[in-house]
Amino acid sequence: MGHAGWMLTSGAMAAFVGLSGCTALPRSGPDDTLIRKQATLYFAAAADQKPLLNYALVDLTPTVLTYFPTSKVESFSRGFGATKRKPPELPLGSGDVVAVTIFESSAGGLFIPAESGTRPGNYVTLPQQRVDTRGMISVPYAGEVPAAGRLPAAVEADIRSRLADRAIEPQVVINVVTSTSSQAAVLGDVNGAARFEVTAGGERVLDLISRAGGISSPSRETTVTLQRNGTTATVPFDLLLEKPEENIFVYPGDTIYANRDRRTFLAFGASGLNGRIDFEESNLTLAEAVGKAGGLLDARADPGQVFLYRLVSPEVLAKIGMPVAAKATGGFPVIFRVDMRDPSTYFLAQQFAMQDKDILYVSNSDSTEVVKFLSVINSVSSGVAGPAVDIASGRTAVNIIRN
Repeated sequence: MGHAGWMLTSGAMAAFVGLSGCTALPRSGPDDTLIRKQATLYFAAAADQKPLLNYALVDLTPTVLTYFPTSKVESFSRGFGATKRKPPELPLGSGDVVAVTIFESSAGGLFIPAESGTRPGNYVTLPQQRVDTRGMISVPYAGEVPAAGRLPAAVEADIRSRLADRAIEPQVVINVVTSTSSQAAVLGDVNGAARFEVTAGGERVLDLISRAGGISSPSRETTVTLQRNGTTATVPFDLLLEKPEENIFVYPGDTIYANRDRRTFLAFGASGLNGRIDFEESNLTLAEAVGKAGGLLDARADPGQVFLYRLVSPEVLAKIGMPVAAKATGGFPVIFRVDMRDPSTYFLAQQFAMQDKDILYVSNSDSTEVVKFLSVINSVSSGVAGPAVDIASGRTAVNIIRN
């Protein structure tokens, strides 16, 4: 390069440096130097410029993929044992209202007076009563009879045996008028949350959701959680429709909760779309997430530097072989790197499941950084120097990027 070219380049760079510190340049607010200078207190990062948070960098490979299955859908049909196969037996409980009817084979017995003669239907129905807090009901000449926790047939047999020595061939029928102990609750994103009585005929999960007015959110974004005897399972609502075996019988005391599971991920960098993006589908893979984010921008993106940020269980990282201490309660920060210049990586990305609140970042290519540098130089040098300055600036920019 000639002496004149060097002088022009030096002049352009001097102008750039001078203007970069000039307070007259347009700004939308105070710069970071002024903010730090005028702060009353400043808690600075470590002087050695280490990252604020330790994290692990993991390349997406077929081996790594085995530790992250495509989907983790729970199951009603596998999660509740024998209670899913048949309608529940409904024992009586405290608070239930029952009516007791006693039959005798002929008049003149304990409940049917002799003067009534022989007539069809020699029976008497006692006034309705509620099973008390002790679980007892009261029957004349039979005393207090345990009812709570027993099937109606067992209570009938008990009353019959107590009256056998007094009534004439007594027979007993118990009719459950109202049942408060055999109810299940339907809550969440339904149109009419309430408690509903479970009958001996057997209601299934979708039956009770229907009695609650159906779900109030889109089916693709809705999950259904079933709680029973300390066991909880959650499945997508669409799975109940697609697989009848998942639509199991409801038991007294169950709680059904419909929830709109609006899962999202964040997209940044050199992708077509930046911001928060909804999953919409029940499951979303990394390849589909890149597609929903608008793909990689040809003019900016480095396909070899696609990153996914996620908190991963330390136990999973230990299985991979990474020496990570299980101290992070919410998971250990991990960045997955995906080289999408390799055609085979697309198959891995199609199997790698996205999770709620994942962050997708696509890095700029080196050439993009060169163009950005040149644009700054050209904006300063325009009108001051000629083509020789542009050529020299380009060479300088390339050397800076390389170094």
